[in-house]
Amino acid sequence: MIDVAESQLSRGLFALWQGVLDDLRDVFDLHYVCASFSSHAAKHLSSRALVALADGDGHFYNLWISEPNGSIVQEHWSASDAGFGDLLIGDQPMFLDKLERPASEVISSRLWLLTHRKLFVIPITGGDRTYSPHPPTLLVFIDPPNSVFSDLPMLEQIGSLFHIFLDRAALRESSDRHAVEFAVISDINQALSATLNVQEIYQLLTGPIRQTLNVETLSIGLVEPVTGDITFVENLMGPMFERLPPVRLSRGQGIAGWVADHKEPVTINNTYLDKRFFSEVDRSSGFRTRSMICIPLTVDDRTIGVLQAINRLSGEFTEHDLQLIQAMGGPLAAAIENANLHRELLAESQRIETLLEQIDVSSVTINRDGIISRANSAFNVLLGEVSDNSVGCSLNERLLTRRGELDSLVSQVFNSTGDLLLAAELVRPDGRVVPVVVSGSAIGTEAGDANEAILTLSDVTQIREVERMRDDLFQGIIHELRTPLATILMYSRLLRGGKATQPDKAERFLGVIERESDRLQRMIRQMLDLAKLDAREIRRGSEAVELNPIITEVLPSFAERAVHKGLLFRQRIAPDLPLVSGSAEVIVLTLRNLLDNAIKFSPSGNILVSVKSETNAVVIDISDEGIGIPPESLPYLFKRFYRTQVSIERGLAGTGLGLYMVKESLKNYNGEISVQSKLGERSVFTVRLPIAQI
Repeated sequence: MIDVAESQLSRGLFALWQGVLDDLRDVFDLHYVCASFSSHAAKHLSSRALVALADGDGHFYNLWISEPNGSIVQEHWSASDAGFGDLLIGDQPMFLDKLERPASEVISSRLWLLTHRKLFVIPITGGDRTYSPHPPTLLVFIDPPNSVFSDLPMLEQIGSLFHIFLDRAALRESSDRHAVEFAVISDINQALSATLNVQEIYQLLTGPIRQTLNVETLSIGLVEPVTGDITFVENLMGPMFERLPPVRLSRGQGIAGWVADHKEPVTINNTYLDKRFFSEVDRSSGFRTRSMICIPLTVDDRTIGVLQAINRLSGEFTEHDLQLIQAMGGPLAAAIENANLHRELLAESQRIETLLEQIDVSSVTINRDGIISRANSAFNVLLGEVSDNSVGCSLNERLLTRRGELDSLVSQVFNSTGDLLLAAELVRPDGRVVPVVVSGSAIGTEAGDANEAILTLSDVTQIREVERMRDDLFQGIIHELRTPLATILMYSRLLRGGKATQPDKAERFLGVIERESDRLQRMIRQMLDLAKLDAREIRRGSEAVELNPIITEVLPSFAERAVHKGLLFRQRIAPDLPLVSGSAEVIVLTLRNLLDNAIKFSPSGNILVSVKSETNAVVIDISDEGIGIPPESLPYLFKRFYRTQVSIERGLAGTGLGLYMVKESLKNYNGEISVQSKLGERSVFTVRLPIAQI
């Protein structure tokens, strides 16, 4: 009888062996391998068979329970309910009798609920090997017939075969998973290196990286360079944080702060047992952080932030998970740094462009090939054009100089680290020649390495005009001084030579000397006032000034001069004028210059001085019926050294400084001066002096 049973067992074991080989020849799925062994073991050994496969962290087991009739059931047990702990120790098959097991084990283990009395257990753990690719596994026969135990060596061989198929499937799954992870990391690294948009970088974290790591969420905290505080990116925090202020940790606070300070990664599978964990964020948001990997994001040994993978969806974080996230950390840190640098560069470029647009100096940026990459509006104005047609053009096409010296300057600029200057005459497209000073500087740190250079062009037309007027002034001053001096000298010699023996003739000679001396004195006083104005000595602290006494003192001498010239001098001065804010010296200077001009440029007619008080100012109008001012001269009337062509043609003495000094002096005290004139008829100068706030 026993021989028959053994023969049947041998045939069954062989059929089991052959069936498994045929079934799993090309199969590399762990779960399918377990289901196949469970099914074939039950079928060929006429016993209920169970295969239990632990998950990655050993907290749960997947089970396949097969009947001899071919039916199979899959279940999922927790490790505590299963009670497999002692069964996984060692690698030898074992026979277990329910009556011989501790009562606590029989009551707590779900395995014993499946059997009447006996279990035959084959641990598939790897034996003496230090590493097994597959998780701990059990092959269990439930209430097997006694014949099963008659060929233990063959059963051990079946266990070894099971082990081989499990290893093979686990290695293939690991290889496939690593291939997928490598492909994902490669794609992510390529995507990170291809974008300079920080929002696109963050978007990658919500998709492929999170899925590859199999975590609930990822977060990035950015370190503020000055304080060292960490601020987390809001759009990565999830819906629970939408109504909360941005999450911000002080330097060294929480796990993230520790990682940023120490520049070391951490893996924590129970955050609430870690003293570094800052639980206030969980309490305020309702989110629960169970586990975490946190790594520093570093660039050039400088921590710019941290990357956190939070709550693994299955099992615990492993060393492999840490290696995986670290493989992403380097490219992620570089991408964030590059995006921030790009954003700063764009902002700086925009700021420079704004500054270049706001300054009056023409500027143009060129590359080494002389192609214009940027030109401000002042550059187009210098060329006499309204629209920007310069970008993309050759510098030689847009800037033509009389002697072609610009090429040499550009060549020197790219090979120099300093600023180079060139005075040239620019020929505009309309043919007009504009004198300019060109300043060139390479955009770079070392000579020869710069790819761009910036040129600034200053229109010195006005400077040359001022120089011309200054030269005219000096010539005029010499002439103006020579004439009265010659007159004074001539009449003095006549007096010394006894040519004025009669009293009336002597009186006339002395009168000429006195008038010419006054003329010299006025010219000298004007030059001194100009020197004071240039040296900012005229301006003193603003004071409350009484106008009526000043007007009473200044007007009589000019009224006498006007009458002596045959002019009608009238005045309308309001009594009790309010105090004005300013300087008595400036007001006297203003009245003298305006009255002197009115008399000088009026061959005949009336001169009217009107002073009245308005809401916020005292208004002084000085009008004449003289030669008037040409319309084209009005914009330049208050410029230094400017004299109208009419006054020059008529030989009227003057330096072109009086009105300039009046305007500049009044400006120092918030005073204003304006003019209205009609050529050949009249001129009205209006001065507004602010009323003093007492």
